[in-house]
Amino acid sequence: MTIESLEKELKQGKLNSLYLLYGEELYLLESSLKRIKTLFGECIKGINYVLIDEQNIQEIIDDIETPSFGYEKKLIIARNIELFKKDTKKKTSDNNKIKDKLTQYINDNIKIINESVVLVFVEEEADGKSELYQAIDKNGIVCKFDFQKPIQIEQRIKSICNSYKVEIDSATIKYFIECCGTNMQDLINEIRKLIEYAGENGTIKKDDIDKLSIKKLESVIFDLTDDLGKKDITSALQVLQNLIYAKEPLAKILITLYNHFKKIYITKMALNDNKDLASSLKLKPNQMFLTTKYKVQSKYFEERDLRNVLQELYNLDYNFKNGKIDLQVGLETILCRYCS
Repeated sequence: MTIESLEKELKQGKLNSLYLLYGEELYLLESSLKRIKTLFGECIKGINYVLIDEQNIQEIIDDIETPSFGYEKKLIIARNIELFKKDTKKKTSDNNKIKDKLTQYINDNIKIINESVVLVFVEEEADGKSELYQAIDKNGIVCKFDFQKPIQIEQRIKSICNSYKVEIDSATIKYFIECCGTNMQDLINEIRKLIEYAGENGTIKKDDIDKLSIKKLESVIFDLTDDLGKKDITSALQVLQNLIYAKEPLAKILITLYNHFKKIYITKMALNDNKDLASSLKLKPNQMFLTTKYKVQSKYFEERDLRNVLQELYNLDYNFKNGKIDLQVGLETILCRYCS
């Protein structure tokens, strides 16, 4: 089941008895889990509400079969029980026995589960080929929470703004995502701030994002690289100073800058060799919008320049660790040297 379908069912008040929720998009996963708990109703821990982890997973069948004493059903949430990952040599025989027993129980006793509990498994990852996964998929609902693609994020941000009667156009949302990243928790926090600032019947503008939003370091490095590409040393140094003023660690700035120029170099090589850029950069579905930005910035630099910058950043790291140079002075020197 897709995230959108699950959210629609829960919004309509439809509560199933068996779920497997897993994936990297934790904000949306936790939001769906919270809605399941809300639909379930009053939760009394130890009576009609049980939490299971890898330490007490062997008790899950007993918990399913134990009456909820005064309540129609029991809510059982099993989180990170380590039974859904691909089998490895490190897996213990006890784990395999529990997994086989639980799989068999779900297949043979789904009627009991439907009548007595709401059973939710929450995992970071799950092997779709495992028998336990397939048992839940057959008898209940499986939903993978992948990182959202830019178009999906855009739709969610637009929907949130509409619910507060605040306008924001597509271009502004795209800029918002470029500045603040694709983590849904961060985006929700930032858009709420912008909604409050715009007010009912107001409009969120690019200037509002620049004034109020906390830009991701990666986004700021794009700005700095634009300045370098345009040989605008004043602006480049100002961006660096702003990062330092915002208490970004200098070592983190150095690493991020090195990785950024490495990606620009990879972009340059991929375009020259007619290779797929997204694959070369190993971008995730929610990062595809970055291909355009890397293409634009790769035009600022020759291959030789990129190799030189990468070597200088590498040398700076070495010299700093050996006490030969101050990191801030070294970064400023590299920026000035490139723009000279």
